[in-house]
Amino acid sequence: MTDLSSILPAFPTAPYAHLLPSLERQGVSTTDLLALDPAALAKRANIPVEDVKRLCTHVLRALQRDLGLTGDDPETALSSLRGTGNQISKKWDAISTLDPSLDGLLSGGFPAGYITEITGESGSGKTQLLLLLLLAVQLPSPHGLNRSAIYITTESSLPTTRLAQLRAAHPILAETSLSRILTIHARDLETQDHILRFQLPLAIRRHNVGLVVIDSVAANFRAEFERSGDGGAAHGANMALRTAELVGLGALLRGAARSEGVAVVVSNQVADRFAPLSVGEGPRGSWAESQGRRERLTLDGQMRFFTGWGDGEYWEEGGMKTPSLGLVWTNQLACRVAVGRGEGGDG
Repeated sequence: MTDLSSILPAFPTAPYAHLLPSLERQGVSTTDLLALDPAALAKRANIPVEDVKRLCTHVLRALQRDLGLTGDDPETALSSLRGTGNQISKKWDAISTLDPSLDGLLSGGFPAGYITEITGESGSGKTQLLLLLLLAVQLPSPHGLNRSAIYITTESSLPTTRLAQLRAAHPILAETSLSRILTIHARDLETQDHILRFQLPLAIRRHNVGLVVIDSVAANFRAEFERSGDGGAAHGANMALRTAELVGLGALLRGAARSEGVAVVVSNQVADRFAPLSVGEGPRGSWAESQGRRERLTLDGQMRFFTGWGDGEYWEEGGMKTPSLGLVWTNQLACRVAVGRGEGGDG
């Protein structure tokens, strides 16, 4: 149950202290509690089945609360998520990129109510796209939300000169204003947490904000948790703390996006990903095919589906990348947009 604290940091584990060690020794995960029969889990861990049932029910209800499914009856709660494609599309508010082809890939643009990440190497155009969104959100539908924007920077200040250049270059942005863009600097994780918990909700309501941008989400985590010299048990404790911080950040941003109907867009850096060392071509046959299937189910085999790299020849030619902050942060996102530099070096 090592993943329970990362998935549900506020879950009260004390009432189940007599169960969790046995479940952990048997490799039972939070997913197993939701998907497997409690009787089978109880037999596997040699613990009372009624206690396992209570734990499973408690975990399920905690997840429902975290997702905003507050109905007493699980079926009633889940029904709030059901709807036809037409019903969903009618409720879909998005901020346009002002590029029809890119909007088509994003089903209209960057959606309100969700966390979207823009990731890519330095010079790929991440900040340029964020600046465009800061202006586009001010446009009326169907291009924007006719609302203001907040730019939370963790590194450099808001590039107002580039914003003015963007506004002058696009005729459709002529009616937008830099005065409708609020900005604040989060110099460390403590400051960032205070801004998101207390200042952001108030600013969203007071200034009719429709877009919250964090540029970049990895900077403060890198400064806080990737200091040199840490190793062994200290490194493990650091990573556990970082996991809890990332899950907490995701919960804060999702809560703001969902309750206030704002689009949350963050930028993220990437690191080079190296291919595994070749050990020579193995024997052909059923064993080799089975080994290949197993490799496709490993983390490395699945990374192309959630990193944005490895799903086409273009990315393979440009070098494989991995977004910062790992799988824990990836699970907090609704969408990841990977951008890269073209042959001319432009994003």
